[in-house]
Amino acid sequence: MNKKQILAVMAFLPATALMAQEEVDSVALDVQSEQAFTFTEAQLGEDDDVTQNVTIISSNRNVYASEVGYRFSPARFKYRAFGSKYNDIHINGNPVNDAERGEFRYSFVGGLNNQTRSQEAALPFEDNNFSMSGMGGANNYNFRPSSFATGQRASIAAANRNYNTRLMYTYNTGIQENGWAFTGSVTYRGGKGIGFVEGTSYNSLSYFLGAEKMLNDQHSLSLVTWGNPTERGTQAASTDEMYWIANDRLYNSVWGYQDGKKRNSRIVKDFAPAALLTWDWNVDDETKLTTTLLGKYSMYSSSRLNYNNSTNPAPDYYSTMPSYYFDVYAPYDGDRDVQAQANWQAAYDYLSAAKENRQVQWDRMYYANRMAALQGSEAMYYLQRYHDDQLSLSLASYLDKQLTSHSQLHGGLQLSTNKGMHYQTMDDLLGATSFHNINTYVIKNYGEGAQEAQYDLNNPNQEVKEGDRFGYDYNIFVNKAQLWAGYTADLSRTHLFINGRIAGTTMQREGKMRNGLAPTNSYGRSGTAKFLDGGAKAGLHFNMGRGHALLMGAGYELKTPAARTAFQAAQVNNDFVKDLKNEKVLSAEVSYQLKTSRVKLNINGYYSHLDDVTEQSMYYMDDRRSFTYVSLSGIEKEYYGVELGVNVKVNDVLNIKGLATISDAKYVNNANVSYMLSEDGRTYYDKVHNEGMREGCTPLSAFSLDLAYHVNRWYIDLIGNYYDRIYLYYTPVTRYEGRLAYNNDGTAKDYSTLPDQAKGHGGFMLDASIGRQYYLKKGRRIGFNLMLTNILNNMNIVTGGREQSRTDVDEKGESIRTYSFQNSPYKFYANGFNGMLMLNYYF
Repeated sequence: MNKKQILAVMAFLPATALMAQEEVDSVALDVQSEQAFTFTEAQLGEDDDVTQNVTIISSNRNVYASEVGYRFSPARFKYRAFGSKYNDIHINGNPVNDAERGEFRYSFVGGLNNQTRSQEAALPFEDNNFSMSGMGGANNYNFRPSSFATGQRASIAAANRNYNTRLMYTYNTGIQENGWAFTGSVTYRGGKGIGFVEGTSYNSLSYFLGAEKMLNDQHSLSLVTWGNPTERGTQAASTDEMYWIANDRLYNSVWGYQDGKKRNSRIVKDFAPAALLTWDWNVDDETKLTTTLLGKYSMYSSSRLNYNNSTNPAPDYYSTMPSYYFDVYAPYDGDRDVQAQANWQAAYDYLSAAKENRQVQWDRMYYANRMAALQGSEAMYYLQRYHDDQLSLSLASYLDKQLTSHSQLHGGLQLSTNKGMHYQTMDDLLGATSFHNINTYVIKNYGEGAQEAQYDLNNPNQEVKEGDRFGYDYNIFVNKAQLWAGYTADLSRTHLFINGRIAGTTMQREGKMRNGLAPTNSYGRSGTAKFLDGGAKAGLHFNMGRGHALLMGAGYELKTPAARTAFQAAQVNNDFVKDLKNEKVLSAEVSYQLKTSRVKLNINGYYSHLDDVTEQSMYYMDDRRSFTYVSLSGIEKEYYGVELGVNVKVNDVLNIKGLATISDAKYVNNANVSYMLSEDGRTYYDKVHNEGMREGCTPLSAFSLDLAYHVNRWYIDLIGNYYDRIYLYYTPVTRYEGRLAYNNDGTAKDYSTLPDQAKGHGGFMLDASIGRQYYLKKGRRIGFNLMLTNILNNMNIVTGGREQSRTDVDEKGESIRTYSFQNSPYKFYANGFNGMLMLNYYF
């Protein structure tokens, strides 16, 4: 039997039973919650260069899953290397994953630490009453005002992370005699990157308001609303060459001095106000129906520098690097002469002479634009803003029915509609007075006056002012309906469940501009893509007695491709990706669990196989001098590994906790690729040799040891973590079959020219936390938590990055330049020694 067959068979062997949820002391819970949400706020970032796509899962029934989400967070760890679209997030039973991407954006609940404490978590093969969980599990946040602990809480925190100050106040009435429950919370987070990443900033105000009325013994209604308007200056990845020149692993290329003050070119604005209405109906003692209606208007945008008939203003652009002049990798001896070395030295001397030389030159760009304006020319440099707005409405209703004392039935209906609004605006002309809505990429092929050069033929040669839309403007509509059901039963020592679902999805594009490259296929409505998907999963938990338990589980489902990857080039035309299909997902798991008065242990083995996956990216094709929209289809992936979690109670005050995972997450076939070039609007087809590539930006091996000393309400933890096998996101363009060099006889491809996937360094990181609770009179208490991360200041650990999407050779296999993109991937490195001190007052 091959490996795939063996792992699938293992899924039907006995494995781990669910254990009852344990009580967790409030101080320990505070520490875990704060660590997890520090991660989601500081590390998820949604960087423009790299999509982190992190999944966070939890379960008090599983030692490994209960702590892995925040324990490995400094390395941007993904649970089982899964993308977050395989982790289903709900609020009061209403699914809240992004309708277009399928992922959950954690900024949606940013700052709501107190509200998100109350949740139900289900691992991939744990049953629940609110959904059929995804391949990566499911979480359900309880936002009912009656569910929050009665009283007030005030908190102040200081940190040297992405924000420096956090102020939080929460007030909960609990259920009053008149049947009403009210809640309110406000949180401020702010800072300018002190001790974190230079040039970054953070300014956010989160709010949460809610009211709930117990109408009678059977019915209750709750209405909550929340949001977190946020503006933050971000960080960009860079190359090792630039980190070396700057002598700073946290070098940030996207800021510079303007009139002596720091200004970041990548400012994210994020605000997603939401309102949720929940009706709970206790039909009878055995039946409960929950119905929710959620409305959300999400406004997300990010700015970025661009240029027109000039040079790229990025300070770490490849043509400014010393290795652009001297061949440091030595395949081309002609680029290692005396003059090349002198040019290398000149470039190095300039960049290393002053910090200002390594940052964005705002004053120079303003000067260049003013000089261009005096000559009647267009803006040479400008700041554009990408917008990703969404208007969503969703209705969910689920039933929980106790059939007998040993069996339950769950089921529900989910309906949703989403309008995604995608457009680009002129954020700042940087002193210029003229700019027109023209596609400069195509002028070299069609001429300056050609219709192909028009971004909008309905408004040709439109002059663009600050705030105007240009380049692209389109909507994507996604409608979805889903039915699901689940059955659970307890038979002697065996607990079993089976879940199933069926869903239908439609998606459509509406163009607001008539693009010159697609004059008949860009403006107005596209056709409608329709998908029918669904699946089933089952699990069996067997209690062997004396603390031993086994679990087995298996599932198979069809999953509709994300709307974001369904269109070949949504910024240009209405075309769907060729042969777009449902993803096919097979998953299986086998586990063993031990629970005694001294030891809690679980060992999990899992396997997942995905087929017909679709992925998408955009990049600049260097030798064609064209922006390129790339779609990969027919992808096969495998995820498999072993997880270990153990908690040993040495004595009444000391526990030793261990976590470990050894996994793999790789592409197992060569995918089909289609790409459209912005220079001509044509779509080209090829094969990409990505077999063997790994999932990027997560440790595939990670280990942790925690010495936990808890006595007299003191909580002290010393934690050592080790991360290994960290790959960067690979780029398809260097692996196109059509670009591989021929042998000398011209008859066969030379596959030895395929580059290995770029990797990042792992390493050891030492963390610690200390907390204490003091109980006061009248039920009041005060506590503090101090969390320290990377105490040894190990900044060699790579936490993310990507290969550069540009090639070292042209389509004939000949060198284009001295600089090597293949040897210069973009990377993020771990933050140095950082921490957060929190003071909490409960009254």
